[in-house]
Amino acid sequence: MTTGSRVAAVRAAMAEAGLDALVLRPSPDFRFLGGRDGPYLVVTADALAETPDPGRLLPTGARRVGVDPEMRARELFALAIEAELVPATGVLAPLRLRKDPSEIEAVGRAAAAAEAVLGKVRELAWFGATERAMATRLRMLALETGCEEVLSLRVAAGEHTARPDHPPGERVINPGDALLVSLCGRWDGYCAEVGRVFAVAEPPEDYEAMYSVVLAAHAAALRAAGPRPTAGEVAAVVVDVIDGSGYGSFAPDRSGKGIGLGHDEGPWLRPGDATVLEPGMTLCLEPAIYVPDLFGARLADMVVCAPEGPVVLTTSSRTLHVLDR
Repeated sequence: MTTGSRVAAVRAAMAEAGLDALVLRPSPDFRFLGGRDGPYLVVTADALAETPDPGRLLPTGARRVGVDPEMRARELFALAIEAELVPATGVLAPLRLRKDPSEIEAVGRAAAAAEAVLGKVRELAWFGATERAMATRLRMLALETGCEEVLSLRVAAGEHTARPDHPPGERVINPGDALLVSLCGRWDGYCAEVGRVFAVAEPPEDYEAMYSVVLAAHAAALRAAGPRPTAGEVAAVVVDVIDGSGYGSFAPDRSGKGIGLGHDEGPWLRPGDATVLEPGMTLCLEPAIYVPDLFGARLADMVVCAPEGPVVLTTSSRTLHVLDR
């Protein structure tokens, strides 16, 4: 899809939503419509321009203006727009769900780059290092591959693997620890996320059994993901597998998300979500189990929906690898 066809689709959606204009700051929506330098991109029925003064380009008497949901309050006040301001998400999010072939290729390149960084995990020395030190090492490796921005980087050891949002800290990584490593970054404008689990010297007791459930949920989700299921149907399969193992109360509500220009952009794999997974949607499939104060495991892979079913873009081994140094 060319920028021109995207703009035409956005204008049609604006008309349907009763919006007189869109005002976007640098963000995934901004990049989707070809924004480059900013500081703002304005879209109206007959104009598309980057400008430091959005108000100058708004139609006379504009009543409803869609604004970037990432704008802060002070930015909104500084615009001094005398119109009702509403999130632009309702117009742009549906149009960004399905990627065109060039976007799918870009996501594939990002996925390969992220996977290459995680592939270095086995070569690094982990014994006695801290989570933060190893996260710094992985961040540098990502930047060396051309990563424009590291959006999230998780290195969690031992009991910290049971904390979904644990930031790398000063905990020393020791033999017998479970280790969870994941990377989400942006390469050439598009995002990818990959996550794998490891054991240091030897797995903790019962860890392999728990991780086998995550693997089974991952495989079941792929079998359920095509062609054209709903996001909720795929998520429900993950829930069924994990519930059946007895770990149901330790699984997160969401087992996947859309990813592309943004790293968390929908659709979301949650039970009950009626969004149909159509060809061209790119996802991060991420089943997980987190047992508080003990350990956790999360497996994250990039997937593209195709007419015949899902295609996994990240293909590195998912077996529990034991690190020997």
